[in-house]
Parts: sequence; C-alpha cells; structure tokens
Amino acid sequence: MAFSDSLASIAKKIRDMRDTVETEEATKNAFIMPFISNVLGYDVFDPSEVIPEFTADVGVKRGEKVDYAIFKDGQIQILIECKKIGDPLDLRYASQLFRYFAVTSARIAILTNGQEYHVYTDGDMPNRMDEKPFLIFDLLDIDRTLVPEIQKLSKESFDIDSVVSAAEELKYIGGIRRIIAAEVKEPSEEWVRFFVNRIYDGRATQRIVDQFRPLVAKALHQYVGDQVNSRLKTALGDDAPDPNRSTELASAPTPGQQPIGQAVIAESPVEDENVAVKGVVTTDEELEGFNIVRAIAVSEVAPERIHYRDAKSYLAILLDNNNRKPIVRLNLNGKSVKYVTTFEEGKDVGVRRDIESVVDIYKVATDPIRQTIRRYESGGVTSEIDTPS
Repeated sequence: MAFSDSLASIAKKIRDMRDTVETEEATKNAFIMPFISNVLGYDVFDPSEVIPEFTADVGVKRGEKVDYAIFKDGQIQILIECKKIGDPLDLRYASQLFRYFAVTSARIAILTNGQEYHVYTDGDMPNRMDEKPFLIFDLLDIDRTLVPEIQKLSKESFDIDSVVSAAEELKYIGGIRRIIAAEVKEPSEEWVRFFVNRIYDGRATQRIVDQFRPLVAKALHQYVGDQVNSRLKTALGDDAPDPNRSTELASAPTPGQQPIGQAVIAESPVEDENVAVKGVVTTDEELEGFNIVRAIAVSEVAPERIHYRDAKSYLAILLDNNNRKPIVRLNLNGKSVKYVTTFEEGKDVGVRRDIESVVDIYKVATDPIRQTIRRYESGGVTSEIDTPS
C-alpha cells in the first residue's frame, strides 16, 4: 500500500470510529498503534522496535513513563506521548516528553490524540526539546504538501539528518500559514492597516480602518475562492468550468459531452448533467459556488461525481447526479439575501444557512457537506427533493 493510501485508510478509520472511542487507552489501540504500524511501518509487537509504557528514571522522577519509544538501528529515535481523541494537545500535560528527550538518544518527540499530531525536535537548543512543534498535521484534514515530511518518520524512509535539517523551515512555514489562515478568517487590526496604508491616500484613522475591515475580509475570501477555482480547473483539465466565462450561449456539444459546469441557456428541457433547464441562466457566482462545494467534497469522493442542476431560484448540487442524493442548494440570485440549504441526518427539511458572499460556503457548510456525502456513501438515508430535471 502506498504511503498516502495508508494515511487515507487510517483517516477513514478515525472518521468512522472516533465517536465510539472514549478513553486514552482506546485511542491508542484504535488509532495510534495502527498509525505506528500501518503508516510508519514499525512492528508494534517487536520490543526491539516499539516499547509501550517506556520507562527511563529521570532524576527524582521515578517510574514515570512515556507511552511509546520507537527504536531504529538499536537507538531510541522517536518518543510518543498520547492523549484521548478530541483532547487538546497541550505540552503542559506532557512534561515527561521534555525530560525523556534530554536523557535519551531521541531527536524526535510526538504529542498526539490519534487524530492530530504535533512533532518536535531540538532545533533551538541541542538535547532540549523545542517548545513549538515543527510539524503539525490532522489526519482528517491532511495537507498534501506535508505527506513527504511525514513519510520521513517512517521506518523505510527514516533519516534523522533530513528530518532535523527541514524542521526549522517547516516550523516557520507552518507558523506563517497558520497566521495567514487566521487573518483570512478574521483580519486583525495590523493586517487591515497594512492594506489601508497601501491603497488609501488619506490618513488611516480608526474610522477608516473600521470601514476597510469588511472590505479586506471580503477581498481575502474572494482571493481564496479564485485560487480554489484555478486549482480545480487545472486538476480537472479542459472539462473544468471557466469562472471568468459569462452566461453566453455555449457552442453545441456532442451528446454526452457537455462540459461540466458550463453556463448555457437551454432551448428545451435537458437530461444531461450540469446544464441549465429551460430559460434558466447559470451565473458565474453559481459556478463559483459549485466549484467551492466540489472542492469541499473532494476529500470524500472524486470530483467528477459532483453535479449540479439549475432552477430559476436555486442551484441544486447532487452526488452522482441523483435526485435522492442532494448535497446542498445554493440560493445566490437574491439581490440582498443569499443562503445555502444543507440536508442533514435527522432533519425533515433542509437547514438554511445565510451567507454574505459565495466564499462563506466554506465557513457555514463544509462539515454538513462532507457529513452528507459520507452518509450517502455508507448507505445511509437519502432524500427525495424537488430538483430540476
């Protein structure tokens, strides 16, 4: 099994079982040991490779244990301290990692709750574990750019020099990315003033900064949406929708080859996927919303399985072009009110979620969209809705 496939497999297990795991020991057995074994490739039943409840008396601390010590080439290379799934990863509750790091040969320490992993080394001071991790990843929301770095921790690819040499850069890049993510979500005073000073000719008073705050937030959201659309178009090739395309009449395609998401004005009702019904125009904003939903859904299913059907008042997005598998409805054509409707388990009717711009779909509907698709994929209840055919 490829390394990325191993990550996907353990992620699916976490997604399916996390609600039934209630203790730290259960977390170890269900998620952490399989990660050590199936992802990193160490034999959890071979004490020459993995020792659970590892003890190394440190000073006045006697009998204190670290959850796992991983050996390679006869030396301790990695220490792992575990928490219960869902618990916050706070080093205040893992002081033994600091102590063991100083008295063993380990250069890597991991703090995990089975889903999230914080990886540390001694980049700031030799033989002393850094207070900040150089690598953070969440198995349910893995950043693909980090997969090669995670693989360096595996038995097959373990190279401590390579890991440590990349650690400083990873730590700073990760920190910068988290700052950017926080600023996109809610721009800080300093961030807003940065843009005001660049584009506003007058004095940046507090009133001006407050006026610019929603503008900066909106611009950032639109930029993120543009980048998502661009990446989807590249990934899907020529069949991807062009977000800059106007709602003009499309050139007639051959049967069964209608470009996905292409804006058209149909002259008669159609059955082909991803095209408009009679007299309905699929707007650029609706296409952008469709791309955003597809970007969210791609963590669960292949993007080509996400389809839309347009109506005058909303855009219905479906799994497998199936009326009984509605994912979300986009109501984006109102002049002042925009909202999305999600279809959630246990709800007799759709749940309305108001938005200010199409990019807000990420904020209000990411989890419901993914949960709905998982329900369909697991054979759960489907919903018959009135959808344009």
